[in-house]
Amino acid sequence: MTEAEKKRNVFFLILVAALGYFVDIYDLLLFLIIKNKSLSGLGVPADKITETGLSLMNWQMAGLLIGGIFWGILGDKKGRLSVLFGSIIMYSIANIANGFVTSIPMYAALRFIAGIGLAGELGAGITLVSESMSKEKRGYGTMLVAGIGLMGAVAAYIVGDLFEWRTAFFVGGGLGIILLLLRFGVFESGLFENMSKKDVVKGNFLMLFSNKKRFFKYLNCILIAVPLWFVVGILVGIAPEFGKALHAVDVLDNGKGVMFTYIGISLGDFLSGALSQIFKTRKKIVFIFITLTFCAMLVYLLNTGWTANGFYTLCVFFGLFTGYWVVFVTISAEQFGTNLRATVTTSVPNMVRGSLILVTILFQFLLSKMGIINAALCIAVLTVGLAYIALYNLDETYGRDLNFIEE
Repeated sequence: MTEAEKKRNVFFLILVAALGYFVDIYDLLLFLIIKNKSLSGLGVPADKITETGLSLMNWQMAGLLIGGIFWGILGDKKGRLSVLFGSIIMYSIANIANGFVTSIPMYAALRFIAGIGLAGELGAGITLVSESMSKEKRGYGTMLVAGIGLMGAVAAYIVGDLFEWRTAFFVGGGLGIILLLLRFGVFESGLFENMSKKDVVKGNFLMLFSNKKRFFKYLNCILIAVPLWFVVGILVGIAPEFGKALHAVDVLDNGKGVMFTYIGISLGDFLSGALSQIFKTRKKIVFIFITLTFCAMLVYLLNTGWTANGFYTLCVFFGLFTGYWVVFVTISAEQFGTNLRATVTTSVPNMVRGSLILVTILFQFLLSKMGIINAALCIAVLTVGLAYIALYNLDETYGRDLNFIEE
């Protein structure tokens, strides 16, 4: 294969991975954006919508948690491409089926199945890109995948706003089926193909727990990104309730808030990814972004009288500062050997998403004890504090050669 052909293959791989993540984020965030509309349409009483919405979101997150492990193991055993094909088929069918739900139990089951499917897309794409590019430039590739992909949230808001909620689910499923056709032009990772011929243990999830150092490295990869999903899932996800507690002048639309947050995250991914390449460090950039995220949390929770425009502006900054997502996923890919890389890179983002279940349970417990604002402040301090500790304990991975095996 000539150098020009290699470059074309890498370019196409980045494009397909980015578009795949675009559809992934569209489907993942669509529920957050249209949940109130859909639950009202299913006859859920107004005073039960928040509770029911959080419950359904937890079902989706549980699916992501299980899917992250399943697809990650499959990616290391059978190849990265098998995950791209399988995951997109599953979540496309599930989201089309979501457009036909008639009850909450049916809704919950399909969000769970969709969550399993959605879990494979990002990890497989980032693993493929990371293993197909040079160690000096891979950060730019993963930056493009995440930065472009996260704009799927904007598409989800626009479609969710313009169309009936059932139609919005049909659109997501249809986009996935179309994307599936592009997958046939993607090549398998060379590092995986070389590793697959060796007599080594591949995709053994239990290896992450059989060695103390490896386990804490895996745990630390998860903890550095938990603040991000606290922001998206709770601070923005139930914005109307925060608006009431903060005596907001206008109703704070959580759907629009999610859209503006993801515009910010997309910009933040480009910024954090570029800065990590320019300054040749992953850890220092993540430290700065976590700190800025915490400052934005305090601005939100310690001020009153929010206007809708003020809140949406803050959401852009929320997104910008939590836009270290791409660097976090890249760090995870660079921490582990080829025989566990897909397992880690696919499961870690979904462990972070799944952590929202625990955060939500803790938030609801504290909510009953100290009110919504103090509960959120406590969780903000906890999640950011754990993220700092985790980041400190991780190795700097910029420029690391990824051609190694976990023993």
